[in-house]
Amino acid sequence: MTKSTPITERRYLVPLAMVTSLFFVWAIGVNLNDVLIQHLKKAFGLSDFQSSLIQLAFFGGYFLAALPAGWIMQRIGYKRGILMGLAVCATGTILFIPAASVRVYAFFLFALFVMACGQSVLEVAANPYVTTLGPVESSEQRLNLAQSFNATGAFLVALLGSKFILSGIEYTPAQQAAMSPTQLLNYRISEANMVKTPYLVITAIFLFIGGLIFLTKLPEIKESAGADSGSGNSKLSGTLAFPHLIKGVVAQFCYVGAQVGVASFIIRFSEFTLTGTHEKVAARFLQAHLFGFMLGRFSGSAIMHKIAPSRLLSIFAACSLLSLTIILLGSGVPTVAAIVLLGFFHSIMFPTIFALSIKNLGPYTKLGSSLLVMSIIGGAVCPVIMGRISDAWNIQRAFLVPLVCHAYVLYFAIRGYRPSPSVAMETAAAVPAGEV
Repeated sequence: MTKSTPITERRYLVPLAMVTSLFFVWAIGVNLNDVLIQHLKKAFGLSDFQSSLIQLAFFGGYFLAALPAGWIMQRIGYKRGILMGLAVCATGTILFIPAASVRVYAFFLFALFVMACGQSVLEVAANPYVTTLGPVESSEQRLNLAQSFNATGAFLVALLGSKFILSGIEYTPAQQAAMSPTQLLNYRISEANMVKTPYLVITAIFLFIGGLIFLTKLPEIKESAGADSGSGNSKLSGTLAFPHLIKGVVAQFCYVGAQVGVASFIIRFSEFTLTGTHEKVAARFLQAHLFGFMLGRFSGSAIMHKIAPSRLLSIFAACSLLSLTIILLGSGVPTVAAIVLLGFFHSIMFPTIFALSIKNLGPYTKLGSSLLVMSIIGGAVCPVIMGRISDAWNIQRAFLVPLVCHAYVLYFAIRGYRPSPSVAMETAAAVPAGEV
């Protein structure tokens, strides 16, 4: 990519702006979970493993909805798919109100699952759509820029979520054991009710954005006839013929697992490492982590003018491994500083892996995107493994999991991202010029 390559074209500015707003909005669901883990842990008296089921429910929804979303997108197009995703998201968030009233943990998990199904549809639509709204040479930069607003949403959600959901009232197990049944019940009712107003506001945001999208004309990117021929299974088998896509799916699984695992336990890790740290203070480390994430997204998009996306990804992956080594072997303030710094190095990974993985897919782009969104299930698997390790040993040892994950991301950035020349040539020959 050269300096003269524009991020997009004038005719795509409004559609790009509208779709970019989705990246900001779905940060709400993903990143509020990091606050919910700490909050519901108190409200229901959960272990680290039990609280990690929040991520399992959420990213399980992503996984199960992704492939159907790809097939649906092929039939109804990007705009209708986006509207459907926003409607499902709003349904999930409004379910938090009755869940808080009945105080059943499984109900909260179901509400998160429904919300995640909607966000999966949005991801399947928005990520590949952004890469098509401009020159192919700047697709990685364009997706990183759009994802920068996701990082902005992540930072604001962590800031506001800790303010309006975390009550700041904490009792040790001994103090809770000394309470009367009525006192303990009232405490947990109060904690559960803290989510009602925030999630009512979030529902309104989803519906508002849906109204704007409905009123906006979005160009539909047409695919070749070959993309619609044959059965769903044959199209899926064609998608799996791209080795760099398969490696990208594994890399995305590892990255999301590492990123979500780290963010899920920042508050817990800070309380463990810095003895006596209050949850409100520990939440500030999460906010700092996500601020670095936001800063990295914006700066990473700019740096890609001069450094190839794959090379920048390899640099950030190597720095993540160094930070995790400090977390595992260090103690005190340096380890917390390293976990905060990880936010910056995580920043460009998701959009860069995504854009590199769907290069040269042609008519298989939508299903390839579905597989990449399915790989987000890593965000469910890794926190659960980390929770088990934390309960069995301690939270510091649990960071071995993201260390292993980042080792694979580094491999993908150095070698695994390269498309097979023969497969790329066959796809290019089968797709008419100008089609995606």
